Amino acid sequence: MRILFLCHAFNSLSQRLYCELAARGHQLSIEYDIADSVAEEAVALFAPELIIAPYLRRAIPQTIWRQHCCLVVHPGIVGDRGPSALDWAIQDGERQWGVTVLQATGEMDGGPIWAAETFPMRIARKASLYRHELTEGATRAVLQAVERFAAGGFVPTLPDAADPTLRGRQRPLLKQVERAIDWQHDETAQVLARINAADGFPGLADELFGEPCYLFDAWPEDTLRGGAPGEVIAWRETAILRATLDGAVWIGQARCRHPADSFKLPATQVFAAPLASIPEAPLSSYFAPAARTWQDIRYAEASGVGFLHFEFYNGAMSTRQCRRLQAAYEWARSRPVSVLVLMGGSDYWSNGIHLQRIEAAESPADESWANIQAIDDLAAAIIGSDQQLTVAALQGNCGAGGCFLARAADLVWARSGVLLNPHYRNMGNLYGSEYWTYLLPARVGVERAREIMRNRLPMTAPAGVSAGFLDACLAGDPAAFRIDVARRAAELAVAADLSDRLQAKRARRLADEAVKPLAAYRAEELAELQRNFYGFDPSYHVARFHFVHKTPNSWTPRHLAIHRDLGWRVPQ
Repeated sequence: MRILFLCHAFNSLSQRLYCELAARGHQLSIEYDIADSVAEEAVALFAPELIIAPYLRRAIPQTIWRQHCCLVVHPGIVGDRGPSALDWAIQDGERQWGVTVLQATGEMDGGPIWAAETFPMRIARKASLYRHELTEGATRAVLQAVERFAAGGFVPTLPDAADPTLRGRQRPLLKQVERAIDWQHDETAQVLARINAADGFPGLADELFGEPCYLFDAWPEDTLRGGAPGEVIAWRETAILRATLDGAVWIGQARCRHPADSFKLPATQVFAAPLASIPEAPLSSYFAPAARTWQDIRYAEASGVGFLHFEFYNGAMSTRQCRRLQAAYEWARSRPVSVLVLMGGSDYWSNGIHLQRIEAAESPADESWANIQAIDDLAAAIIGSDQQLTVAALQGNCGAGGCFLARAADLVWARSGVLLNPHYRNMGNLYGSEYWTYLLPARVGVERAREIMRNRLPMTAPAGVSAGFLDACLAGDPAAFRIDVARRAAELAVAADLSDRLQAKRARRLADEAVKPLAAYRAEELAELQRNFYGFDPSYHVARFHFVHKTPNSWTPRHLAIHRDLGWRVPQ
């Protein structure tokens, strides 16, 4: 079928649904929800047989839903209504939640139900639940709804007909006054729930050091104590530790409320001046302590395998984070292990350079240059490892330079729900580095490499394996994935041909170096990037500004809106 997506942005859920439906042979086009007239024009041009709204922030125009079947993905259980569904569920401590695919009508979130899924709730940030449980549930529900629509004859049910024990209710927008933390009376679990419910967007309005701000990225602390509730008692790398009534929580990210155009940054950067009088609480080892704490780089070891985890917020890697990770990687290489697994984080493996830190720098061009050099050094260290087999295990999504940093490893295994965006051009025609010109063609061929970089479309893990970019697609459940990775890595470590594989790896690297030195690839990539950072074309800086400041979309990129191609005609 021809299926039109109407969405606020091409977010992770929209991308996953796009890939899944495209893989099933549907013809897809996307229009951002900019104005009623724009959406109406898209419908007229594409003449869709079905419209899907995976991520909207306002109602579909009546002129569209009266003429076409429009399926809306609502992040709540059947009968739940309102714009803060997942926020309320997290803050209220719901143990079971769900996602509903309903037909747009004049009643917001009140249309007939085409499909629904439920899932158990973790104690986690809203963005994490959205990318994992909710996305998986939404994918199953949308595919079922599309099959029902295509088959014909299905009669959707009204929300009031659902089982009353599992039925939601109408709730309003969750306002900041209802999210607010009472530091004198709220215990750690309540503080975590409130910040988790606001994570990603809109953030939790609060104050730090007397400055109004929004808080994000909270983690529990089991050992460090002291200070009055609400007081900042320590800091570590990008996070600050704040006392609660019965313990303490780490706050990893913050955004000033004034000026209005401020954006999210590491908490220690936002409050660098007042933190000068607060004690640092560094960790003494890469090994994770027994008690819960915030640790963005940690290491574990089992059965001759080393596992290096790096939990960087939203997968962004600043210059310092790249340098720290490289130091940890070099240390891990010195350990008595024959296989080294780079685990990344639970939500993201890596998204490459840190655009927010770059935007906040005195010279964004200089910081861009420093950041790309740091991530290139890390990639070179991984490529040059000759004493261990290296594996990149993608638990979460991966984008831009992060994809090629992963591909620097000998093997790349991805969880089946992971999305890849192995291209750079969406960021103002950025050329990119991380040795992609060496790594990508070698894996997928020259023509396929050009297609990937030109099309700028997401790729699922199964598609990544088919293309040759990934080596394996493993279990979709995150816990099962980690178990599978550990088992496979342990098997590699004791395999009879391990020595032969390492020898072949060294020989291949020497042969590649003789044909064209790795430094030459880097020099060519950096020459292009120098134009992006310092040249006359400001596209990269403009695109980064809009990305960081979350500027509302004013048009849909043409590679997504195929109905706006000059040669587009509705198939007869």
